[in-house]
Amino acid sequence: MSNHPSTAACQQKAVIITGYGGLSAAGRSSFGHAFNRIVFSALNDTQQDTTLNSLAQVMGLTEAHHNSSSHPHESLSKQTEKRQYMLNHSLIRQWDNVHWDPNNVPFHIPFIDNNGEQCWKLSYKKSLVQSAAQTPKGFDPAALYSSHHHPRGLQMAVYGASDAIHSTGVKWETLSAHVKPDQIAVYAGSAMSQLDAQGLGGMMQAGVLGKRTSSKQCALGLAQMPADFVNAYVLGNVGATGTMVGACATFLYNLKLACDDIRSGKRRIVIVGTSEAPLEPEIVEGYNAMTALITEKKLRQLDGLDPKNKDQSSSSKPTPFDSASRPFADNAGFTLGESAQFFVLCDQALTLELGLNVHGSIGDVFIHADGYKKSISSPGVGNYITLGKAMAAAKQEVGEKALKVGSYVHAHGSSTPQNRTTESEIFSSLAAAFKITDWPITAIKAHLGHSLSSASADQLFATIGAWSIGILPGITTSKKIAEDVSQDHLRFIMQHETFEPQSKPIAFLNAKGFGGNNASAYIMSPHTTHSRLQQSCTPQQWSQYLQQNNQVQQQAKQYDEQMSNNQITLRYQFGEGVLEPQDIAINDQGISIKGYAHSIEF
Repeated sequence: MSNHPSTAACQQKAVIITGYGGLSAAGRSSFGHAFNRIVFSALNDTQQDTTLNSLAQVMGLTEAHHNSSSHPHESLSKQTEKRQYMLNHSLIRQWDNVHWDPNNVPFHIPFIDNNGEQCWKLSYKKSLVQSAAQTPKGFDPAALYSSHHHPRGLQMAVYGASDAIHSTGVKWETLSAHVKPDQIAVYAGSAMSQLDAQGLGGMMQAGVLGKRTSSKQCALGLAQMPADFVNAYVLGNVGATGTMVGACATFLYNLKLACDDIRSGKRRIVIVGTSEAPLEPEIVEGYNAMTALITEKKLRQLDGLDPKNKDQSSSSKPTPFDSASRPFADNAGFTLGESAQFFVLCDQALTLELGLNVHGSIGDVFIHADGYKKSISSPGVGNYITLGKAMAAAKQEVGEKALKVGSYVHAHGSSTPQNRTTESEIFSSLAAAFKITDWPITAIKAHLGHSLSSASADQLFATIGAWSIGILPGITTSKKIAEDVSQDHLRFIMQHETFEPQSKPIAFLNAKGFGGNNASAYIMSPHTTHSRLQQSCTPQQWSQYLQQNNQVQQQAKQYDEQMSNNQITLRYQFGEGVLEPQDIAINDQGISIKGYAHSIEF
């Protein structure tokens, strides 16, 4: 008897991506807009114009475009000045969308006064780190809803979850009414918590700065608060909730919880995501103190722009901030980024019943630690185990040929000297073990920086985007691979490449986090997922699904167009539908809740 699971068995465990959304340095994620910004140079004119229209809305330029253009009906892609402005102020770049001045960061200098007492004098200094993957210039989530002094990470979580829910093309009230309240879960969080002035950062600084600690700072700073906000203000969820924090692997940790829940049958809908807003001067200083970040000086040294002979012309050349992140090339540190990404995952039955969109499906996620370590921040052996298990599982489920010639990897690719050698050695060793030659490797951090907990969420929306238009993103910020990088059995993608989406049924996501938090996942393409769904249906059932899905697609497209035209507000329902004890009915069989179509059964 074959050890391979049957298609029917696999599909009973299917975890299908039916919607996704969020915001990163590339703009809005849903409908591929952020991904298209990343591969902008490889798009045709129509695709570029659609991408720019979405970006203009994110940057608050929509009204300016309509009102000030001398040619109001001319596409943004033809308006050279506006187009270049949007391209220059998205992705990785010099600071331009933060609330603090990178050239005047406050700090205190100790001194002894005339009485011999130690005192402190306020001074200012220029940050050594002068670039980051900031959200596009002009984007301000606080202005999009009644934010009530929320930390930026929670503002972005509201944006991301709202975008993801709307992207499904089905109203949340309709989607949630088809399942029991306890068959829904939200798993979302952040690695760094909320450390700005409205969160834990403000709470810790208040006394020193002579300010009052607010009643919100402690509570809103907790790491699981992105999930709490989505439950309380976006979905009204009474089902399962929480987060599993694992440094840079946090998103995949939460994705693992979602997969296990749906496969077990406990949940039928899971919203999984992360929201990280680490672009605060204290966080930048903290990572820089670890020598983990690329500074302006290091970046110029990499390109030979600060020669010892100051008379040489290269010393006057501008710093190439837009290529600060160079995975697997000669590099000197990673680039921080901010990102909030959310995904709507459903089981097979609900997907077919409602005609939901299929953006792919989650094969599985594997998590392992490193064992004993000398340095808590150094990599270890755990990532060999996670990726090896993911490859073996993909081989068993989709087949050896699909693994060997139809898969590629979104590397962690943090753009540090230590990562480039250790991660490439892992890929090379495992490719040899599975007899893979020329395994395609890319790294989205070249464009989006390192968004910490959201890093693999960035990988996932890029994976969906690649399948949707048939373009693999290249590590275009680098001219060549570093000499100490293992390249046996591997092919690093240095330029954006077109490909036939059906030819790559599998994509791997890899995460290597501080502390020994390793996670790897394999994702199955929309085409592969669709084929399996069809095989599980009768012809009549499949025809009915396609008919329903056509309507869902139209509704989703309508949301996308309205969002790009500034006609949609975020889904944020503060104080609406608040439940009280009198709104529930209890007996020994279960609980009924006012406003919910189904009861919870004990």
